[in-house]
Amino acid sequence: MRERAIMGSPKYHRVLLKLSGEALSGKDGILDFSFLDQIAKQIHRCTAEGVQVAVLVGAGNIWRGRQGTGMDHTRADHMGMLATVINALALQDAFLREGIPAKTFTSVEIESFADPFTVRDAIAALESGTVVVLGGGLGVPFLSTDTAAAIRAAELHADCILMAKNIDAIYSDDPKKNPKAVRYTDLTYRRILDEGLRALDMTATIFCMDNNICGYAFGLSNPENIYRVVMGEAVGTEIHN
Repeated sequence: MRERAIMGSPKYHRVLLKLSGEALSGKDGILDFSFLDQIAKQIHRCTAEGVQVAVLVGAGNIWRGRQGTGMDHTRADHMGMLATVINALALQDAFLREGIPAKTFTSVEIESFADPFTVRDAIAALESGTVVVLGGGLGVPFLSTDTAAAIRAAELHADCILMAKNIDAIYSDDPKKNPKAVRYTDLTYRRILDEGLRALDMTATIFCMDNNICGYAFGLSNPENIYRVVMGEAVGTEIHN
């Protein structure tokens, strides 16, 4: 993949990148390791610009709580939290192979695999230039990784949540099903709620609105978009109050 030269200074100093589990999956397995390497390369470009990066990952490539039909909801969500840890460790490994210092923190204690999350330790890692990888969601059931990303972004004083998606922006409808769907470049949280747009879940939307957290949704089909967004290019949908 040929990278374009992007001039200027970063738009953000500290970001939280929310990655869906589905974005990491390959055609023949739960993880596409070549794609992880591409993501790591772009995050390396961001850190080389002095940007502090935290990454929170979902688990849709392995397990979603709603798949546990007939299961106790809490137990099914616990399985999903464990699955996010698998993805977090895979990302950490990709970052380390790329030559970026990286540390995985989990919301539940699995100290043989990763460090337990504390705001103090995570911020210290970010300030030292280490990429922080967050697994386990919030460690409690009934809350999505969208909500986990919103809360962690607030705790870590991130300038923006970067929401990497499987489409290039937020639309008024599914653009794959409705060719007349309107593509948005700028949205407020209030409009997302009022129009029921599928941007992020309602709990996360309300939390971001109440805490004045900037969001940016963009497509991950080209991993360079991570760097482009950090550098201030308009490649998706900016979300704000």
